[in-house]
Amino acid sequence: MTKAQARALVELWPEYGLDEGGDVLDLKKVYGREVPTIVEIGFGNGSALVSMAADNPQCNFLGIEVYRPGIGSALLKLKQYGITNVRVIMNDAIPVMQEWIGKECLSKILIFFPDPWPKKRHHKRRLLQTPFLNTAVERLKLGGHIHVATDWEDYALSILDLFQREPRLRNLDIRNRFVSRPDYRPQTKYEQRGLGYGHTVWDVIFERTS
Repeated sequence: MTKAQARALVELWPEYGLDEGGDVLDLKKVYGREVPTIVEIGFGNGSALVSMAADNPQCNFLGIEVYRPGIGSALLKLKQYGITNVRVIMNDAIPVMQEWIGKECLSKILIFFPDPWPKKRHHKRRLLQTPFLNTAVERLKLGGHIHVATDWEDYALSILDLFQREPRLRNLDIRNRFVSRPDYRPQTKYEQRGLGYGHTVWDVIFERTS
């Protein structure tokens, strides 16, 4: 962690950070307004989160991450660009989604390039499995979207199959396959590096319908 990142975690956390309060978040109170709320899980260094928040000031953004240097970088970017519609939680996504986020309150859940845990014996550690998906769907409003992007083909196919088996979700791709990268998803440095290596990126977007 750089000195600037460490300083940001101390000095900027009161402005952007949310600490555990024991209750479900009152999003209207947190942001001071009632507009669509978008969650990004695992935002890394915050480049995509900051870009999306800057492009969509009419929405609230909530970032969830455990990597402290990345959180420090994100806080620095938020301050640098004067962004006020983002709050950050430093915790694992599973308890946050289960305990902090109320049901049917989110417009989008974004998960860009989650850890693929490529070895088969580690697949059980992957975030996107049935218990987590059930929680995520319950947090989406009717018509809300869950969007995952990955450059690991077997993970992409696993996610597509998992989402297809969830009766409350509908694939936005009419072929029931993958979608093209939407304009709102920025290309991160991680993605650009993967593309440079010849990787393919798969985007999966499903809508809550019931």
